[in-house]
Amino acid sequence: MPTIFAEQALLTDGWAADVRITFEGGTISAVSTGAARAGDDAQVAVAVPGIASLHSHAFQRGMAGLAEVRGATADTFWTWREVMYRFALSMSPEDAEAVATYLYCEMLEAGFTRVGEFHYLHHDRDGRTYANVAEMAERIAASAAASGIGLTLLPCFYAHATFGGAPPHDGQRRFICDVDLFARLHDASRTALRGLDGANIGVAPHSLRAVTPEELKAVTEIGSGGVVHIHAAEQVKEVEDCFKWSFKRPVQWLLENMPVGDKWCLIHATHMTDEETRRLAETGAVAGLCPMTEGSLGDGVFPALDFLSDGGRFGIGTDSNVLVGVTDELRQLEYAQRLKYRERNVLAGSAKVSTGRALFDAALAGGAQALDQDACGIAEGCTADIVALDGTHPSIAGRRGDAILDGWIFASARNAVSRVWARGREVVTDGRHIARTTAQARFNSAVGRLLA
Repeated sequence: MPTIFAEQALLTDGWAADVRITFEGGTISAVSTGAARAGDDAQVAVAVPGIASLHSHAFQRGMAGLAEVRGATADTFWTWREVMYRFALSMSPEDAEAVATYLYCEMLEAGFTRVGEFHYLHHDRDGRTYANVAEMAERIAASAAASGIGLTLLPCFYAHATFGGAPPHDGQRRFICDVDLFARLHDASRTALRGLDGANIGVAPHSLRAVTPEELKAVTEIGSGGVVHIHAAEQVKEVEDCFKWSFKRPVQWLLENMPVGDKWCLIHATHMTDEETRRLAETGAVAGLCPMTEGSLGDGVFPALDFLSDGGRFGIGTDSNVLVGVTDELRQLEYAQRLKYRERNVLAGSAKVSTGRALFDAALAGGAQALDQDACGIAEGCTADIVALDGTHPSIAGRRGDAILDGWIFASARNAVSRVWARGREVVTDGRHIARTTAQARFNSAVGRLLA
């Protein structure tokens, strides 16, 4: 049974010194504190739990940085979306697998050990279904297997261009399903996950603009009590269009018409009233925040201080994968609040609390809830997802306890992760994924073809 010896480790009940962590079959079987190191233990300076990127569109990693040239009019989320559609329409299944595999290697190198893949690139380039309706889902599963990352697959139901059941436009043809096709796709996607250790499945109605109320209810029933993820209130225009359609704002409509609860994850929820913020927090649902993408797309700033003050739960996602990092997402989340309120340590919650620790703990718990993971953290019975930080890194050396998290999140670049174990398998060594060379070559080849 492999064992890690950590000079310091963040356990479920706090920091401890001289910790031996033993795992068996992908699960932590024993944790001992104040222990002596055995000769064959893997020795690390700092061990922390791996956390989830609860929201990812893997294929978009291939277009990172390709939408940074200003157009003839103001560039917005909606103009960026047109670039994304053109890129999505060009990808083969092999391209999608190559991009996702490299992305998942990057995620593991950054400290993410599980991903919620909000998957809507379903069909062939002409919009017809593949002979195997779950062809693209199988590619995502293969990428997760090759990288070792834990996978929660969230097949996305997308049927309409905008509110009121408007017909989809041609750029969306690879995404579109009716309810019957989605039921087949979801069932086949579940089959695609068989044999992939620790994988599970939910449902992802894309947004209120992409589904009708009747379809939304049908899709949640297809999910059979699993997690439900949905984009909501990301953009001001979306809120305005929703109000024109229903005389309700998106989050308001969901709260009044759907059983939003602890199995739900509302992605972004950027533009909420004070009442919506309070009511969403009271449901126990997770707010799926993607601060780097929300900043990249000019979405706005989530009302994090009010939401957390009302008892809200959040996790972090990498969404468009324009930049992949645990620290990037958490730092951007806090810094946006600092800019909004012109204060520091806004999300620490109370006096003498480490902001890094507060953010990390909340994202760990929220990500696990949103991806239907019962046990997360470093404790007996938890999944053996462990991230080792480099004790010689200038922002970590000499620090103890929560100061380590503050140094990692707020004062390090992306080279502080030294080793990563995912379900007990070491997949990152010396800061580099064991499959990076091959995965990067395949990624570069695929993107080179797409851009040719």
